[in-house]
Amino acid sequence: MLEKFQLIEDKYEALTHKLCDQEVLNNPNTYKEVAKERAGMEEVYNKIKEYRRFIKEREESENLLKTEKDAEMLEYLKKEVGNLKSAEETLGKEITVLLTPKDPMEGKNTIMEIRSGAGGDEAALFAGELYRMYVKYAEGKGWKVETLSGNVTDLGGVKEIVFSVKGENVYSFLQFESGVHRVQRVPLTESGGRVHTSTITVAVLPEAEEFDVEIRPEDLKIDTYRASGAGGQHVNKTESAIRITHVPTGVIVACQEERSQHQNREKAMRILRSKILEEKIRTQEKEIAASRKTQVGTGDRSEKIRTYNFPQSRITDHRIGVSVHNVEDVLNGKLDVLIEALRNYSQELKLKAIT
Repeated sequence: MLEKFQLIEDKYEALTHKLCDQEVLNNPNTYKEVAKERAGMEEVYNKIKEYRRFIKEREESENLLKTEKDAEMLEYLKKEVGNLKSAEETLGKEITVLLTPKDPMEGKNTIMEIRSGAGGDEAALFAGELYRMYVKYAEGKGWKVETLSGNVTDLGGVKEIVFSVKGENVYSFLQFESGVHRVQRVPLTESGGRVHTSTITVAVLPEAEEFDVEIRPEDLKIDTYRASGAGGQHVNKTESAIRITHVPTGVIVACQEERSQHQNREKAMRILRSKILEEKIRTQEKEIAASRKTQVGTGDRSEKIRTYNFPQSRITDHRIGVSVHNVEDVLNGKLDVLIEALRNYSQELKLKAIT
């Protein structure tokens, strides 16, 4: 690790000297680039210098311990060495965190999809509960939720719903929610009191900006049709619903939430861009197999990630082996206990990958 720290120190000091170079001083653009790169390294450089100071002071105290005869001074030196070791370890972790590669997607907003799986009406009902859970969690964070597309059942459940979540670093918090969520409980429709198991699929996509992916108009097949379901009589009288097929990838999205065709097309394009970006990210990750070692699970929609066991009031996240006994609290939006555990575990994996 010290060798890596030395490389950083050397680069920072080289950039410092470069800022004094007359050729760089005469070129405003070059000077700006060099100054920006140096500024980005300043915090970690200063911490490395402080880290080296702790090492030097600890080694000096350890050397004094070898020759010191006075009992009181020996006790003082032992405590000093212990304190310096602790400070050294803490600072070393801080430096490693600063050096951990940042995921460029972490600062993005998200588009989430929730779909009921095995379990019929019970799966749809729980899919609706998961949707409300994420809405309440987002509200607690001060984020904004917008429904993009949905299909509600007669019993008030959700066959599928697509919605966006906007706010500060949303994707960094929600990215680990992708996968299969399993619920074990006695359905309201079950007269015999038997516990049923149902599944719900959640997908979390970083919301793509127009510059993130290139979508050519000639690659799109756009169909319009009359919307169906709740929303007022207008949905059945005009062809306001939109279905867009991205021919090169085969990705299909549909939207019928809004009254106008234009608004539905805009929402459908937001979903389409994010789905194509997600596929682009997945392809890159498969090409770089080593990156899988730094991720919590695969993010694959077929991966069972969490079980909500109502009879035992227990939620288990299978990726990190963590269980909590407060199903109702979590479903009321108190997700931090699980999300923070997942974020911390992901950070640990990243740290191991660079140390």
